[in-house]
Amino acid sequence: MTTPLEYAQGILESQPFSRLLGARLTEFGDGVAVLELDIRDDLRQQMGFVHGGVLSYAADNALTFAAGAAVGSGLVTAGLTIDYLRPATGRTLRARARVVRAGRARVVCRCDVEALSDAGEPTLCAVAQGTIATLPGAR
Repeated sequence: MTTPLEYAQGILESQPFSRLLGARLTEFGDGVAVLELDIRDDLRQQMGFVHGGVLSYAADNALTFAAGAAVGSGLVTAGLTIDYLRPATGRTLRARARVVRAGRARVVCRCDVEALSDAGEPTLCAVAQGTIATLPGAR
């Protein structure tokens, strides 16, 4: 029997862009999702920091998976805001999202994006909030 985390990991694996980035889902359930990816040179911008688009991707996907952990599948991001707080450097990028409110048609979620150092110490790099929409006929 497949666990909810294994089911969600299968969905992530079906996303070509997520595979390209090497993203992995490490937690999924009860309105929470954690997405991680290894920081590599090809994900950095010209000053050596992880590109903001990569942080935004991590937040976006974590937000949508958190919504899915609360209300099921058939969801898409309707809107997302992100504030970049510090440059992301280190070995791992981690996006931890949780549901704030789950309605019938929209789910509002928040996400913290951290960079983990080689020693595993987290640094908060970005915060995001997103609205996730239920697709017609889903649920």
